Amino acid sequence: MIEEIHIHDLGVITDAVLPLGPGLSVLSGETGAGKTMVVTALGMLLGNRADAGSVRSGSAKALAEATVRVPAEHAAIALVEESGGTVDREEVDGAQEGLVLLSRTVSAEGRSRAHVGGRSAPVGTLGAVGETLVAVHGQSDQLRLKTAAAQRKALDDYAGRPVAEELALFREKLARYRRVVATLRAAKDNARERALQAQSLTTALAEIDAVEPVPGEDTQLDAESEKLTNLEALRSAATTARTALSGSDDDDAPDANAVALLSQAQQALDNESDADPDLAALAARVRELTVVAADVAADLSGYASGLDEDGPARLAQVESRRSALRTLTKKYGATIDEVLSWADEARATLDELVVDPQREEELRAEGEALHAALEAHAATLLELRRAAAERLSAAVSEELTALAMPNATLVVAVEAAERFTDDGRDTIEFMLAPHAGATPRPLGKGASGGELSRIMLALEVVLSEVDPVPTFVFDEVDSGVGGKAAVEIGRRLKMLARNVQVLVVTHLPQVAAFADQHVLVTKSSDSSVSDVKVLTDEERVVELARMLAGHEDSDAAREHARELMRDATA
Repeated sequence: MIEEIHIHDLGVITDAVLPLGPGLSVLSGETGAGKTMVVTALGMLLGNRADAGSVRSGSAKALAEATVRVPAEHAAIALVEESGGTVDREEVDGAQEGLVLLSRTVSAEGRSRAHVGGRSAPVGTLGAVGETLVAVHGQSDQLRLKTAAAQRKALDDYAGRPVAEELALFREKLARYRRVVATLRAAKDNARERALQAQSLTTALAEIDAVEPVPGEDTQLDAESEKLTNLEALRSAATTARTALSGSDDDDAPDANAVALLSQAQQALDNESDADPDLAALAARVRELTVVAADVAADLSGYASGLDEDGPARLAQVESRRSALRTLTKKYGATIDEVLSWADEARATLDELVVDPQREEELRAEGEALHAALEAHAATLLELRRAAAERLSAAVSEELTALAMPNATLVVAVEAAERFTDDGRDTIEFMLAPHAGATPRPLGKGASGGELSRIMLALEVVLSEVDPVPTFVFDEVDSGVGGKAAVEIGRRLKMLARNVQVLVVTHLPQVAAFADQHVLVTKSSDSSVSDVKVLTDEERVVELARMLAGHEDSDAAREHARELMRDATA
């Protein structure tokens, strides 16, 4: 709900802070005091076109600002954060809530700026956030339920789970049907291009398959090529090292090698190790060195012999394989792993490009089955919506009778259409028949602003439990009525306020008597400045007396005002 509205230099209001609470809030005041400026300010926050003429004379700019509290899961939270704005989160009675700050300025030259969550944003973003928070029903425009999409959503929400479940099934099959149709159309419309692309992929895949590359093979062969290229140097190094460690195989060669010298050292230490434990420990370490040196010498001998087994023939094989792999990496990827990944993607693409006759026939059969299923779901949706439309029409028409429009009837027309859409295959339109026998006309045509506000009030009362917006604003919903009808308007506004926050601009004391909070807009003696004030209970009596008789000091008017307030709370 809206916790506070701040208005600065807008129309006749210089600077006013309007605190609002839950339930029904009423704005009253003399004609020209500036009550409608509150509605204008909210319109600015909904992204309406900025009017430089609304800037107070002599001021540089006008400001409209609102602080709104919503549940943590409300759609407005995501919209604000997606736009880069900040949401103040807090826990209230165990539930997470968020505070959203919206503001809009318009300069005297007509330039406009919007802020969402404390950050500058396009006016469209401000409007998108505002529309999830506030529904305005004014004399000149009814912002909610004015579009076909909004009317369809309202009817579907009113219809409840049966329509929601049927619509989900319909949309699931429609998505698959569209994919099947697209595949068949592409196969027909782009047959030549697809055939050329398929041929190119087939040739490429044949070239890759002929080589039969293995993941990581190029890296492995690079290492082996390096080894084989330096075969003689490796053999020489291994032989030299082995000779140094264990001596030469030549019987005439001297025995000056590491193993022989270590053996001499070990024997010398062993001869005296019994005399000193420390020397015995050193003798053991030399013995370990002798064993390790002998093992390494044997391994080096085996390594050198192994090099002799491969030789130039293996190098030729490796280079030939590397050449074949390089041919692939030049065309299809920097490495063999990338080549294999490209091949996998190419095979998947090829499966989509090649629609063989059997597959095409399967797709046609699937498309026909899906189309039949869509027909059935669309027919069911049509029946469910028509049934809900009758219930909605009857409920709203009953409300209109109580709102001084006894002969008016809301007609919710649900008609079959030719083409499938995401919402079924029908059109939905809310229309009004002003009296019996009259031709129903779309909402907004043939009804006055006050009548249209009452129609919207009747709709919102009926829809409030299934499709609530946090805050509703009605500007002079009571225009052209009085007496008992005015009392019923107030009663229904109070009913609506059980589920949502309601703000009403009114001239009728019968409506104002139902308020949970009464706000008075007053103007200065020269009508140049207006102020906003939340009234106490006794001040409400005075204001209702003024609205009743034009004489707030009249004892009879004040007693009548108290009676209205008692009846409203009875």
